[in-house]
Amino acid sequence: MRDITTTEDIDLLVRKFYEQVIPDTEIGHFFTKVADFSWEHHIPVLVSFWDSLLLGSNTYKGNPMVKHLDLNRLAPLQPQHFERWLQLWVQTVNALYTGPKADEAISRAQSIAQVMQYKIAQQ
Repeated sequence: MRDITTTEDIDLLVRKFYEQVIPDTEIGHFFTKVADFSWEHHIPVLVSFWDSLLLGSNTYKGNPMVKHLDLNRLAPLQPQHFERWLQLWVQTVNALYTGPKADEAISRAQSIAQVMQYKIAQQ
């Protein structure tokens, strides 16, 4: 296996991750029933987010915290939801890549989950 080095790598990672998330019994409903978004629009936004974080593309323009606070108002996000999201993310990263950027993808996801949980709890 190789490391994450291109936007195409991130695109594959995001798509494979959501192939796991959408049918998931614990968190899939957030993405199929609670949130109102188009996958054709959402996937490129997520690719841009992770591309900016991992490869420094600076293409992402948005605020994921606001989106998740809004989502939490519609259906409360619990610690187990973040744990499952993170578990699926780690599984997907590890299935596709290995190396410093793959490790960074995991550590950044862990940090994001912690910050989001903290901010949601303060809401």
